[in-house]
Amino acid sequence: MAILTIARELGSGAGEIGEGVRRLLSYEYVDKGRLLEDIRKSGKRWEEWGKDFDEHCPTVWEKFDWSYRGFGALLQSAILEHAIRDNVVIMGRGGNFLLKGVPHALRVLIKAPLEQRVERVMRHDSVDRETAQWLMEKTDGERACLIHSIYGKKWDDPSEYDMLFDTGEKSIEEITTLLKKALLEKDREKTPEAKALLEMRALAGRVKAGVATDPSFFIPVLDVFAEGGEIIVRGVVHKPREMRRLEDRIRELAAPAPVRFELHFRK
Repeated sequence: MAILTIARELGSGAGEIGEGVRRLLSYEYVDKGRLLEDIRKSGKRWEEWGKDFDEHCPTVWEKFDWSYRGFGALLQSAILEHAIRDNVVIMGRGGNFLLKGVPHALRVLIKAPLEQRVERVMRHDSVDRETAQWLMEKTDGERACLIHSIYGKKWDDPSEYDMLFDTGEKSIEEITTLLKKALLEKDREKTPEAKALLEMRALAGRVKAGVATDPSFFIPVLDVFAEGGEIIVRGVVHKPREMRRLEDRIRELAAPAPVRFELHFRK
């Protein structure tokens, strides 16, 4: 089946929509908790970093910290690993950006009127109106900052989504039904070529995470992505010996896929 990513405003009812789709189509539901479980497999310290940094606006120092970049790479890799298995609802964490251009991925944004969001947060978290408004501003602001720090994008840009829903205009049940129909239609686009494209992205994610979480490498700039059936590696390194060691490690992680290096020395 097709893949569903959901980005949302706090209090929009998106969690209920995601759960509704999961039940209707027997999908896997991947949220923050599930992703932190996946990240724990790379070491408990990474799970602890995730608890501290997820939905947290990084400082200037954190953005350039080795562990923060490692966590970001692990997060992206975990999302892609779930995506290649299909039949999944991926909640937030920039899944829509990672799966852009994947034919059988449906990328959805859920919003709601301010007052409706406030009321929903008050009921869900058993807080007063002032606290609910504070929670909404804090959570949405930190999510936006985190997404921008990892992807360089605005999370609420409508052009980054296939569908946009407002739960003030349609009920959660109506939206869930519409998404079920859209996913069944999207599933027709799950061709061997589409699956191969996604598998290459997942491989690129594994390669990047493998390097970014290795403290023996100090690479100020690193990007790893799939293009035209090969893994492309762009980055900046300090010494020729480090470049050779990095290339060897990446070839090992990417095997048997071909790798093209576009590495430069920092002067």
